Parts: sequence; structure tokens; C-alpha cells
Amino acid sequence: MILFDSFVLLFVAAALWRKRRFAIAATGLALLLAIGTGWLAAPLVALAESGVEPVEAPAMRGHTAIILLGGGIEHRHGELVPPDDALSRIVRAAELHSVCQAIASQCDIVVTGGDPHHHGISEAQLYAPLLRERGVAERDLILETRSRTTYENAKYTAPILLAQHYDATILVTSSYQMRRALLDFARFDIEPQPVYANQLRPILGWRPVWHNFVAASRALHEIAGIVQFYAYRRLGWF
Repeated sequence: MILFDSFVLLFVAAALWRKRRFAIAATGLALLLAIGTGWLAAPLVALAESGVEPVEAPAMRGHTAIILLGGGIEHRHGELVPPDDALSRIVRAAELHSVCQAIASQCDIVVTGGDPHHHGISEAQLYAPLLRERGVAERDLILETRSRTTYENAKYTAPILLAQHYDATILVTSSYQMRRALLDFARFDIEPQPVYANQLRPILGWRPVWHNFVAASRALHEIAGIVQFYAYRRLGWF
């Protein structure tokens, strides 16, 4: 959405400033090519992910919590299903839970995600059966169904985590979202171990591909969220 809005602004600018129309159009075309071929998309993704050191084998002990961040809901073949990114998170969380059961005394998966787009079911409720299909017992699932944003994921999950006094916490999400998610959880005194469910990698080349536009759009969304976090913190709103 941010990427689309940016090009709409360029189009409006070209319409308003006729004398600079060619320069604005050339700039827009150059940006499109740079993003589509991956050469601009790649540094945007790198910026969104910067500062995070993901953990391959997180510590698990005592009472362990695996936090699964919602990744949306989409319509596919007439059904409501998790997008591919969200499915990767579900699979990774289930894998970690399986490992955890052999190490820790109690392993919970806290699934956080509401229904911001009014599908009639929360992300947490939609993902829960898929986790059960992958061997996660009902008693090990905790559903947080109110959150609409990454910040609210942290806000509404934090009381659950603090009340349970977990010995270890693990955060599972996509690589491009992790930096912002860690900032939000730290705001509520939660410092989980970051585990990537999947990584977003632009495809570098000389021909534009749609994947790179998707990657750039997601990266810009996260970068904007990080900027918003620091701005709101400075204003005292977060």
C-alpha cells in the first residue's frame, strides 16, 4: 500500500507540475525498474531486517512460550486461509513446539492475531486448527484474538506472558517483521528470542519481477512502522 501510494503521489505531481512532467515520469520509471529488478528492493528489505540476530536453536527450559505472530487471512478458492507467510510461521511454531516437548516441562504456543479486516474469524482462531493438525495439543494453545497491529500483538500478549512467568520466550515471525516486532515487545518488557519462520529475499536481475514489488512493499511497511514507533514514543503515545 505504501509503495502504491508513493507512485500515486508521483502521478499527481506530474499532473500538477507540467514543466517537470518528464523529469518526474523518468524518476518514477527509474524507481519502478530499480524495485522490479531487485536492486532497490534488496536494500529496503535489508534495512527492515537490520539489527536482528535470529536464533536457530532457541533456549527452551521449564515453562516455555512460543509466540506466533499473525500474518493475515486471505480468500483462496472460496475459503479463508492463512497467506503463505503466515503458514510458514505456523509450521515453524509447530516444529519448535515438538522440539520443546522433549526439553522443557511445559510448552505453550501463544497465537496472537485478531480480525482487523472483518473476515468474521480472528487470525488466532483460524491458525489454531492448523497447529493441532501438526501435533500441538489444545491445552498447549493460548489464543489472543483482539490485536489488529504488530504493536497490539505485543500489547495484548504481554499480560499473558507476564502472568504465566515463563522461563523462556520465543518469537516466531517473518524476517522482515522481526525488527519492528522486537521493538514493540520490548516496549512491554518482553524480550523474546527471535526465530525466523521464513525470509524475504528479492530476486536480483535485469528484468522486473512481481516478487520484488511485493518484497519492497512489505519492507516499506515495516520501515514506516519502525519510524512510527520511535515518533510515537517521543510523543509519549506508545
